[in-house]
Amino acid sequence: MKQNKVTKLKALAETKYLSLYEAEYENKVGNMRTWTVASRKDNDTLQKQFFENKEDATDGVIIAAYHKDEKKLVIIKQFRIPLNDYVYELTAGLIDPGEDAKSTIGRELMEETGLTIVDVIKNRGTDKVYVSAGMTDESLAFVYCTCEGEISDEHLEEDECIEAILVSQEDAKELIQSNKKFDVKCFLVLQSFALLGEKLFSL
Repeated sequence: MKQNKVTKLKALAETKYLSLYEAEYENKVGNMRTWTVASRKDNDTLQKQFFENKEDATDGVIIAAYHKDEKKLVIIKQFRIPLNDYVYELTAGLIDPGEDAKSTIGRELMEETGLTIVDVIKNRGTDKVYVSAGMTDESLAFVYCTCEGEISDEHLEEDECIEAILVSQEDAKELIQSNKKFDVKCFLVLQSFALLGEKLFSL
């Protein structure tokens, strides 16, 4: 069966962290259509990815962290401008130029929570997941890890309004039944932790 094919990509707006593109494509019955795409990548990188088969580089990391001593899941409550409100999330961040995913994991966990990574759990997670593929090509390395230390906000950047929280299995059960705002990745990990507890980090 014939499939949709992107034929042209035009930049609509470009900023430091996020750009907007119009993708022209031919649909499976031969009609031309357009789609708006939000991307972390610059125009040159995206053109090569779409039309020269350049590899789709991972944009950032998302971290499901388990505090070994406290035996609790680490989540954050962060103020997000698009929502004009706080939302429960997992620790996450963009991979800086010249940085690999492993370095980003340790840096972001320390910045947002004050905690230190002990081990990355090799048989959990994945190198790349897509956040909202109908709108953006943003991709994240999804990592499970153990950590230690005490919660601290002393490493936060000036624009970050973040409260780090240690959540027990019982806390997770209560939280997913609440009417709070959740990032979907955080909600799914909370559901799994509510069901499995510490086993989630040892499967």
